[in-house]
Amino acid sequence: MLESRKREIRVRAEAFRSNCKVGRYGIIDLFEECSRSYKLLRYPLGENADMGFALKRDDDVIIFTNSSLRLSREIFTLAHEIGHIELHFGKEKSFVDNHHTVFGKSDEVAEQEANYFAACLLMPKDEVEKFFDLELSNIKGSKLSAFDITRLMSEFKVSFDMALKRLRELDIIDENEELCLDTEKNTHRVGNMLKATGGDRRLNEASLEISLPFEYLDYTIYNYNKGAIPKETLQNALDCYGFTWEDVRDKVVEEN
Repeated sequence: MLESRKREIRVRAEAFRSNCKVGRYGIIDLFEECSRSYKLLRYPLGENADMGFALKRDDDVIIFTNSSLRLSREIFTLAHEIGHIELHFGKEKSFVDNHHTVFGKSDEVAEQEANYFAACLLMPKDEVEKFFDLELSNIKGSKLSAFDITRLMSEFKVSFDMALKRLRELDIIDENEELCLDTEKNTHRVGNMLKATGGDRRLNEASLEISLPFEYLDYTIYNYNKGAIPKETLQNALDCYGFTWEDVRDKVVEEN
């Protein structure tokens, strides 16, 4: 990726971040920030399913994230999808992402750019340097411990692996230091280290959140009443919202 393009992506990421509520270092709730601009859907599809997608449908821009993922990975997926919208919508109107595209294994330029956008959005260079200056003074490179990384991941709402990758990208650690910290992570376990440091343990767990705009259920009921979809489709939609047939009977036209 050309440096000029990287700079353009950093500018776009900073523009989005400037409208977000930020804590000491990281964005407080990216899901809430996203829902202000786009239609956001979250649903637990399973660990082996697609991680997320972004698409434009009529006047709506829709983002979906799979809440069966660990929360830190779901947050990164969301940031990745926002990157597609901010950088690539216009030429394309939809992107579907899986483990291959989100975790940097794809050779496609758009996927690499979306990952870079996500990294810059969640862990901008200035804020990372500020964290090291104020929270980890006199600690650099090989002096870092895996416990320090868990403090970093809690502040920026990212995974342990993403934190390491970003520090490597910013030349704060080198390849050997990255490997040593990864080995230490496997020894101590992220969940245990988050507990020991008072970190956000939710980041290492799946939220299994179900969050769907109610207007889509109304749209589904409308289509059912018009005869455009069968009862089974409406029932599937009700299941997604945790509703039963009785909950919407007053809105549904009875079958002949």
